[in-house]
This record gives sequence, C-alpha cells and structure tokens, in this order.
Amino acid sequence: FRVCANKMSSLVSNVSNPHKFSWQQTMLRIKDPKLSVPFYVDNFGFTLIHKYDFPQWKFSLYFLATLSEEERSALPEVGTPASEQLLWSMKGVCLELTHNHGTEDDPDFKVSSGNVEPLRGFGHLAVMTPDVYAASAELEQQRGVKFQKRPDEGKMKGLAFALDPDGYWVEIIRRSAESCTASNGGSAGGSGTVSNKFTYAQTMLRIKDPAKSLHFYRDLLGMTLLRQVDLGVGTDWGFSLFFLAHLSDEELASNPPPADIRSPEASEYINCMFGPVLELTHNHGTEDQPDFKYYNGNDEGPGQVRGFGHTGFLCDDLEAACASLESSGVAFKKKPQEGNMRGLAFAYDPDNYWVEIIQRKGIAML
Repeated sequence: FRVCANKMSSLVSNVSNPHKFSWQQTMLRIKDPKLSVPFYVDNFGFTLIHKYDFPQWKFSLYFLATLSEEERSALPEVGTPASEQLLWSMKGVCLELTHNHGTEDDPDFKVSSGNVEPLRGFGHLAVMTPDVYAASAELEQQRGVKFQKRPDEGKMKGLAFALDPDGYWVEIIRRSAESCTASNGGSAGGSGTVSNKFTYAQTMLRIKDPAKSLHFYRDLLGMTLLRQVDLGVGTDWGFSLFFLAHLSDEELASNPPPADIRSPEASEYINCMFGPVLELTHNHGTEDQPDFKYYNGNDEGPGQVRGFGHTGFLCDDLEAACASLESSGVAFKKKPQEGNMRGLAFAYDPDNYWVEIIQRKGIAML
C-alpha cells in the first residue's frame, strides 16, 4: 500500500501548534431537540452545557459534552454568560446539535446520516464504555434504542452501532479495563479514575487522501497522530484508520503517547482517554481517482440532504490563525470579518468538510 509504506515518513511528523488550536466541537443537524437532546443525555451521559436561541434566524444550538464529576459539580446554569464563557474556553470537545425551527413538525424532514450512497462522508460519533455487550443490551431492551449493528453481529465482534433519533450512527466501543485516568491523553476531564459509564470517544470522517488530510489536521491544526490501523492492504477492500487528538504540553510531558502508532500500546492509549479522537477513514485507492469525492453534509444540490455540519477548533488569535491557514493554501467559506457572526470563520479541509475556527473566549452572543 503506497501511502502506508512509501509515504510513512510523511504521515508521522513532529507536531507544531503555534496558534494553540484545540478541537472543540462536532456539529450535527437534528429534526427535533425534544428527542435528540434527551437521547444523548439520558442514554450516553452527555450534559447540556450551553444553549443558544436565534429567533431572528429561526434556529437553536444545543451544546453537550461528557464531563467528569468535578466538572459537572462546577457547571454554571445553562444559557447564562457564565455557561457561554465556559463553552468558548473549554479544554474538551462537545457535540453541537443544530435545530432549524419548524423541522420537528415537518413529516418529510430528514437528515443524511453520511453512510448511504451517494451521500457518504461523515461516518459516526462514538462513545466508550467498559462493557459493550451489557451496555448495548440495556440500551436496546430497557431504553428502546435502535441498533444498526449489535456487538455480536457482523465480522467485527465486540463493538456496536446504535441509531440516534435522526439515524446518525453512534458506535459503542470498549474502554480499557486497566485503571485509566482522565488525564491520560484526554482533553475534557480532571484527574482520577474515569467513573463515567460512557464518554464521548470519536468523530469519524471519510477522507480521500490521507497525506493531504493529515497535513491539514496534524501539520496545520496541530493535532497529534496517535494511532494508525491498516487493514486489507493490497486488496480491493483495504482501508486505513487514522486517530488524532489535541494533547496539551502537560499531557505530552506527563503521559506521552507511544511512538509506534501501529502498536497495541497505541490502541490501549486511546482506549484510556477521557476525551475523543478524530478518526479519519481512508479507503485505499481513492486518492488516485480524480473524480472521487465525499459529501460534506452541507451542499444542497439535486438529491443532496444535509446532516453533518462541521468540526470546530478554538484558537488564541483568530485573525492570525486564519491568515496562517490561508497562506498555507487553505480555502475559506467565511473569513472572520464576513457575515453576521464575528469571532469565527469557516475553512474547508481537503475533502471540503467545513471546519469552524473560533476565537477562544472571544464570542459573546447573549
């Protein structure tokens, strides 16, 4: 496999993050917040940390995260300036659910899960739990959650895919049985043993060319490549998985990730994390197909249905960060001074997924 072998040196490199980027959100569009918000809160232990209502533009935003006990105890009241300040300064990653008013009453409204051709692109969210089988059984039998795949089905045993109210896939994967600490490579969480039944574990995006995507997320946005998995090398079904996260200087010093990103230790490192990783999935050969592309979840051409919206990253100086990205050849949908909302921008990654760039502590909409 050309990228994994001959280009290995280009996929692993030292991380530089001068603009202090940190992954802060994954946005999904939803039909009905009265269904979606309780789904993640009641079933997977997410906490609503902030909410925006924009009646003038007819949409609302709900921000949810899996928090440590210490963080939950200090959480400010939702919808206040204090919760807004927390949102735009948080060290972890949240799930942003976007509701366009009126869709809950539209029987024909639906979103794209990102997993059905020709609209594949975004793949899934994931949560981590100590016992996938027991958790899946409880979710299905006691809570009525529907499943795309149960843990004992298919070729890959021990993991499951639940379906949220809009049909988005939520992978359920195993947390390490060892004594894992929330500071172990994780953002969002204090120190000590992870007591959460579930933690937010992944956002998965399909990519065309790993060399280009890793350059964007690792070299430009400062994420660390923690793990690489190559399966079916040389076959017509081969694919690779790349797992990235933002690690603080303290985390890198106190608990550095394994140098061998293909090792069992690299897998174990991720399975001990409190915060999520960005999983980039590459089907071998797509990089050599000139017309190949994934659906970014936002375009509204014939036959296209929106769903996944974007990932989002905080930075210390929005103007300088965007200028640096633009000088590196990154294209923008919205620059910082454009549009109604200040303090943020939207860039395009190599697959045309939208990437929100946000001024840390710099947004005040309340």
